[in-house]
Amino acid sequence: MASQPAENVAEALLKRAHSPDTAGTIFRERVKQRPLLLRPSSPDPKRDARSKRQYDRLQKSKKQRKSTNNKPKPLSAKQKRALCIYEIPKEQQKYAIYEPLHLMWCAYMREILNLGVSEGKRTYVDANSAGPVLVGADYHGALVEVVRSRCASRVGRKGIVVKDTKFTFEVVTMKDELKILPKEHSVFRFEVPFERKQEEGGEGGGIEDRVVGRRPLCFEIHGSQFETRAPDRANRKFRMHFDPDL
Repeated sequence: MASQPAENVAEALLKRAHSPDTAGTIFRERVKQRPLLLRPSSPDPKRDARSKRQYDRLQKSKKQRKSTNNKPKPLSAKQKRALCIYEIPKEQQKYAIYEPLHLMWCAYMREILNLGVSEGKRTYVDANSAGPVLVGADYHGALVEVVRSRCASRVGRKGIVVKDTKFTFEVVTMKDELKILPKEHSVFRFEVPFERKQEEGGEGGGIEDRVVGRRPLCFEIHGSQFETRAPDRANRKFRMHFDPDL
């Protein structure tokens, strides 16, 4: 024999306040037969202006998040080394390729040191005036030579700087070889020639270039004091002091 279904709680409460017939009618019309109205979880954007603005802001934020997530991440240092991004290809390790760069660098050094033969230019430099300038200068394109080093095999190596890293100078030699010269415990020498002067020729009245009868200025820098990246070194302040290592 099937058990009778338990009485609904709402119907039992209605019977306490009303007669059984009235309670049954109210329960049937107000509870069992009451329509269930469904609406979307978000308001219709076309219903009013406020809902439309909220909907537009929501769509805009979703679009921004989507565009941000699709942005590629920068390569890590390990990935850059694996892809050889900063390595110079073998076919570009030619001394003749970087000779114009060296000429540009010489003009750059003459400009920052204010050297020249024209009026208002200097023909000599001293440590107090040239020291701070040389410390913050860019050496990409400089023709450097190792004159002293704790490692005897490095002495005499000479080439044009193609990469100035934190701890090394990468140079291309006249034999079209790429050499890495550590800065630590090494002294580098480079020269800055004076500018050329144009003078009128003889009978032909032409203009010829001749180098001013002055020897180029020769500088020596201690690599241990240049163990910083080139962009960081340009904004850094150095103090003159004696280096006891060399």
